Amino acid sequence: MTNDNIFSGLKVVDLASFIAGPSAAVILSDFGADVIKVEPPSGDLWRHANKLPPQPVSDDAYPWHLSNRNKRGITLDLKSLAAQPVLERLVKWADVLIVNTPHPARKRLKLDYDDVVQWNPRLIYADITGFGDKGPDADLPGFDITSYWARSGLLSLTRDAGAPPTWPVAGSGDNATAVGLYSAIVTALYRRERTGQGGHVTTSLLAEGVWSASVSIQAALCEAKFFPLHDRTHPANAAMNVYRAKDGTWFVLIITADKLEAVAKAIGRPDLLTDPRFSDPAKLMANMPALSTIFDEVFCAQPMAYWYEVFSGVHVTFGAVRGPQEVIDDPQLRANEIVVPLEGAGGKLTATISSPIQLHGVAKVPAKRAPALGEHNEEVLRQLGFSAGEIDGLRTSGTLPRAKGHAA
Repeated sequence: MTNDNIFSGLKVVDLASFIAGPSAAVILSDFGADVIKVEPPSGDLWRHANKLPPQPVSDDAYPWHLSNRNKRGITLDLKSLAAQPVLERLVKWADVLIVNTPHPARKRLKLDYDDVVQWNPRLIYADITGFGDKGPDADLPGFDITSYWARSGLLSLTRDAGAPPTWPVAGSGDNATAVGLYSAIVTALYRRERTGQGGHVTTSLLAEGVWSASVSIQAALCEAKFFPLHDRTHPANAAMNVYRAKDGTWFVLIITADKLEAVAKAIGRPDLLTDPRFSDPAKLMANMPALSTIFDEVFCAQPMAYWYEVFSGVHVTFGAVRGPQEVIDDPQLRANEIVVPLEGAGGKLTATISSPIQLHGVAKVPAKRAPALGEHNEEVLRQLGFSAGEIDGLRTSGTLPRAKGHAA
């Protein structure tokens, strides 16, 4: 496996906050890009997410390191007039600029594409929003739960009949959106290689949420007939349902038509193949609750380890429902470098989640801790050509606060 660092020499300025934009920058950094994280003097609020319910509470700033590993970090008060020369030099240095500042604030700060492209026509300006660049709600603030989950239709669909919408896993929509933004950036970089032109790329949490829900949204576009919300005791299809093993483990089971006979025999119920209640499609639809009850009785008689062997033996699709504490012990994660070592974070945080993109034969950059607040202020500014006196002037004006040491 080679360490050719595909994006070695690619320079990225990450002005974005929270998760989606910064995580797109993380993917670039995994393959060798030099990423500078720019934060306000008070720091990105995501630094402290490990202390904010309902996030799991920890002394380790695990969300911060996940979304900002491998980056250098500087602090800059973009509201200060003295920040403009710093911003200009950052943009001139960069190949990619990632922004998620709300549109009204972006205009005030002169951070729009038209403002910064004059400094660097080859710049890839990567713009992420909650609801898109246009339309009546373009200026609304959005988090993944409001834009990706609620507005897209996903939150209405991922629940059982009779249950209210639930609170989804934090960052799940953001990280999906990060992959979309990364793809847009790479597409623009490929175009630049061919044409020499920079460009403005964008995606939104809403667009990514609708894309994730697209099978159902496409169905709505053609006025398809929807089944009621899932009810495991009265499922639309008992062969695609959630069941529970004897040891209390829930699992998802998907029996396709070509596997029905093999599964019925493997679970010791070949009689189901000739049962008159399930002998034709119309009767089967009417008796789905009865079939679900039979499956409940069968599956609760043996532990999950038993069903693992049975289902694996007939190559039927299934998945045990695991909690986070069980997921981290799954041997598939380390075998496939989904979980990798994290260098330098300290505390109990010795591993992290790799980005989901792999190139066979190409090693990613080893994951290193995220930067402390303002850790690389002087290093970056000197690299951009600022003198020691100019840097002192920026500190005196408050445009560039002093670094806070090496703790996240």
